[in-house]
Amino acid sequence: DVQLVESGGGSVQAGGSLRLSCVVSGYTYRRYCMGWFRQAPGKEREGVAAIMIVGATTYYADSVKGRFTISQDNAKSTLYLQMNSLEAEDSGVYSCAVGGSAIIATTFALRGQGTQVTVS
Repeated sequence: DVQLVESGGGSVQAGGSLRLSCVVSGYTYRRYCMGWFRQAPGKEREGVAAIMIVGATTYYADSVKGRFTISQDNAKSTLYLQMNSLEAEDSGVYSCAVGGSAIIATTFALRGQGTQVTVS
């Protein structure tokens, strides 16, 4: 079974930073992307950032470009999201996902439970 376990969420003041981690196990396909998505109360899930497993091409939502950085450590089967200059609008449940295309949320069927990020 594929398992994705996120960590690193928390509460931070605006302008602060957080680093999210996602340990992936049981996923053997090297095609497609791994990504980070977020969902705020009352809003749809949106793609934040994604990275191609092979080649490491990255994709970012316009709202986070220049502030967030996605990276992967294939040896550790871990996906990261470094979030700097956080804004209140960045608050939400962040989840990682694998097997999709760019940051198109509907293409990712395998997703973790998520970790809460609150920016005040």
